[in-house]
Amino acid sequence: MAENVLYYGDNLDILRQYIKDETIDLIYLDPPFKSDQDYNVLFKEQNGSRSAAQIKAFEDTWEWDMAAAKAYQNIVEGGGKVAEAMLAFRTYLSENNMMAYLSMMAPRLIELQRVLKNTGSIYLHCDPTASHYLKILMDAVFGPTNFRNEIVWHYRKWPTGKYTFQRNHDIVIFYSKSGRRTRTFNQLYMGRTPSTLKRFGTAKIVSGYDKEGRRLPSKTESKPSAGVRQDDVWEIGRVPPIKQLFPTEKPEPLLERIVRASSNEGDIVLDPFCGCGTTIVVSERLKRRWIGIDITHLAITLIKHRLADAWAHCRDSRAKPQYKVIGEPKDLSGARVLAKQDPYQFQWWALGLVGARPVEQKKGADKGIDGKLYFHDESDNKKARTKQIVLSVKSGNAGVKDMRDLRGVLDREGAQIGVLICMEKPTKAMRTEAASTGFYKSPWGSRHPVLQILTIEELLGEKRIDYPYSEGVNVTFKKALKAKNTETVPQMHLSDEEERQRNSKSSRKK
Repeated sequence: MAENVLYYGDNLDILRQYIKDETIDLIYLDPPFKSDQDYNVLFKEQNGSRSAAQIKAFEDTWEWDMAAAKAYQNIVEGGGKVAEAMLAFRTYLSENNMMAYLSMMAPRLIELQRVLKNTGSIYLHCDPTASHYLKILMDAVFGPTNFRNEIVWHYRKWPTGKYTFQRNHDIVIFYSKSGRRTRTFNQLYMGRTPSTLKRFGTAKIVSGYDKEGRRLPSKTESKPSAGVRQDDVWEIGRVPPIKQLFPTEKPEPLLERIVRASSNEGDIVLDPFCGCGTTIVVSERLKRRWIGIDITHLAITLIKHRLADAWAHCRDSRAKPQYKVIGEPKDLSGARVLAKQDPYQFQWWALGLVGARPVEQKKGADKGIDGKLYFHDESDNKKARTKQIVLSVKSGNAGVKDMRDLRGVLDREGAQIGVLICMEKPTKAMRTEAASTGFYKSPWGSRHPVLQILTIEELLGEKRIDYPYSEGVNVTFKKALKAKNTETVPQMHLSDEEERQRNSKSSRKK
């Protein structure tokens, strides 16, 4: 497999249909589970605060229902160690959300074990609520002798709760598919402690150590010691909430450590719950091939933007990420199928075609806006006023009333341009209504229709919104860091409290 691939769909189906046996070098997965919380995608507003608009990508999937019961039954009927573990879980847990979670995870872990090479490794990220159950399940799938580490990712965050110690860590369970000598593992090292550096000196060579704290070779050694071997407690700051694309977004240094340790350049890294794409971006930067799977078109859209932004200033087109997407509609008939199967997924996919982001959907609170696109068209972008395009998506029949409604939304929101995305071709009355609204004139003199209509067929043919566009104009999605070599560049992350303090100081200065 030479290509990088993003798959849209259920990862269990994708694994069974597309991924061959023993083709993956490294797997990282962060499957969602939290029984009292929905999983939403949060976007950064233009003022840097957390967005009030939360797009519901999916609710808590892990509920005991017919799907979970069927998954459980299929595993049990298959027999073996995994079936024995699931029977024990059912006896202890009965029929609750945790049992549903384990029933949905078991067949996926079996498939992941199948696609992993004999030299490969898997890192399963979870919170302490589920880690002990998952470790037993991983023992059943991969074998207890292939357990390597329980990694503690320790971080700081804003204090919550009064009657427990602060919960400031996640668990990453590390297994290999086979024995220690055959698997890929690149030893990582930590910096030496201050006491060691103080004892042996930092400015000059003292007692056999160099100024970096590395021990010089003796007569029996051929090279200096690289430092202290990496331990299983990782002090890495979280992504501050105001900077997150997803509320569960993981920091790049965390994924860098995993990818560096258990893969080499050219290896294939798989993330079957790829979310906002941190694993994908890190793997691309470290010259690994990659496969990402997600069940929402919204996530696929975010990853596309993140890859584009990270390599936006790379002049060599050959160095930019090359990949394909499987599972997205490629023609009008495919779009009709998606619209019928899942209107929300169709809406997110259609907005992604024009670089827009969805807005919050609440029952009974439809304000006539399905998406927004923000842009700057003034010379000094640092002081420029952010302008917006509002979008409405119609998978069914659309009429002149929809155009008039969009015109009213345009006035109410103070937006510069309104766009109706529709499945069918617009009527003559719709086109007349659009033409009657005139043009938006940009500061540099270009003219753009205030009301526009785009069909899905036109979008698939590469037609796009008519607005003042140039590099850096579209500021709809938070920009990712530029691609760079992070081997020797430490990345600092503030805790939530530090972030608040810094923002507070900045506000007082203003």
